[in-house]
Amino acid sequence: MSEYSGKNAVITGGSSGIGFATAELLVDAGARVVITGRSRATLDAAAERLGENALAVRSDVASLPDLDAVAARVRDGLGTVDALFVNAGITSATPFASTTEETFDESFAINVKGAFFTVQKLAPLLSTGAGVVLTTSAANVMGMLETSVYAAGKAALRSMARSLSRELLPRRIRVNAISPGPVDTGILENTMTKEAADQFKAERVAENPMGRFGTPEEVARAMAFLAFDATYTTGTELAVDGGITQL
Repeated sequence: MSEYSGKNAVITGGSSGIGFATAELLVDAGARVVITGRSRATLDAAAERLGENALAVRSDVASLPDLDAVAARVRDGLGTVDALFVNAGITSATPFASTTEETFDESFAINVKGAFFTVQKLAPLLSTGAGVVLTTSAANVMGMLETSVYAAGKAALRSMARSLSRELLPRRIRVNAISPGPVDTGILENTMTKEAADQFKAERVAENPMGRFGTPEEVARAMAFLAFDATYTTGTELAVDGGITQL
């Protein structure tokens, strides 16, 4: 029997990067998975790669009607959920002095509001003993340049992992956070110029104790551990960052 045979999972932001790597790991090990994302084309391509045990639902986590629709599709398609990976988010690198209200609002709407209501809308479908994993970031403890809005949102998710752990503990549902450090997901190239992305990567590699970027697959294995195997762990944040926040 495959490791996750008979298990059901939902992954927001599951069409690329860490989310897709987690979906692929779980599907390959026998789970049924619902992935969400904002791009229909990217979702369709991901679903084709994942195969028949994956269902792709287009959704913007900042939209509560979209989250209601996701919950309905998950209820109809899976019934109950054993693992919820709250992974959808955006990265923004903006200088403090030039950060606009629009940039601030978009970041918090997706990274914080979206995460909170994802858990709220899907909580009724979580099975007894289910695991919820929120994706934070090493940036929430490092005080990095040009990340004040992004880092503040990820710090809010760290706090949320603790609070929601208390809220859901009576149902034996565990809530934890995964804190990736520098991981090569391709997102930098989508949010920066190539020159800026190359410079940012070089700086991160130079300061990292392990001297490299992590891979989405390495983070996916840690996410699966928190969701399924860490049965006596709740409210914690697991750093998967090459040691940058620890050494």
